[in-house]
Amino acid sequence: MRPVDFGDFIDELATASGETILPFFRSSIGAVDKSGGGVFDPVTEADRAAETLLRGLIKRSFPSHGIIGEEFGSENADAEYVWVLDPIDGTKSFISGLPLWGTLIALQHKGRPIYGMMHQPFTRERFSGDGAGATWRGPSATKPDQLVERKLHTRPCAGLKDATIMTTHPGLLPGETRERFFRVERETRLSRYGGDCYAYCALAAGHIDLVIESNLKPYDVAALIPIIEGAGGIVTTWAGEDAAKGGSIIAAGDRRVHDAAMALLNA
Repeated sequence: MRPVDFGDFIDELATASGETILPFFRSSIGAVDKSGGGVFDPVTEADRAAETLLRGLIKRSFPSHGIIGEEFGSENADAEYVWVLDPIDGTKSFISGLPLWGTLIALQHKGRPIYGMMHQPFTRERFSGDGAGATWRGPSATKPDQLVERKLHTRPCAGLKDATIMTTHPGLLPGETRERFFRVERETRLSRYGGDCYAYCALAAGHIDLVIESNLKPYDVAALIPIIEGAGGIVTTWAGEDAAKGGSIIAAGDRRVHDAAMALLNA
């Protein structure tokens, strides 16, 4: 199967998960801390309900495929095709009533993400990509009841002095990695915190230039790689390696900014 053959199915997954999650948003939903005493890492009933639904739909349609999910772990993870799921990326924003969260759905083939979607059901936006191209679908600015679609393109940025950088929060960067981030941040034009998966999609849409984070899991980034690469950007680890397994991640819209940031991260 070619990646495009899965597009309609991923749309179905996004619609179903959004219908499951939205009734919980801006409600009195509680959250359980699954960190075991570390940095607060919330999980909600919405996270678990959505991932349960997604897993069921995938198993029914593609029983030979593997699944890796944030809430319920791995099944058949060495299969040729593996789905990588994060039902709510940005749960801290979710429980705070902020719309900077989304559902991440990725399909990997032999360990490499070949299709990804970030769905934000509250704003009715979908960012998708297959590495060769990327698309945004959402409400028209002038006719909000009408959904429109456009191709995504990262923006050119010649150097860090012209760049806007984002991270979810510097406090999530452990130990010396925080200072390495600050070395880059000090050279940029503008820095903003928050956003989780939405920050990477803003990069793909050409609104910002850099996202730098650490301690990501595969389900945090797998869906975003085909979107950013499809829009013309680059995603690697801080060591310049494949980002699909997570870790310390840098995403850039322009290779010149990526190279300049890498030089400071590894100075």
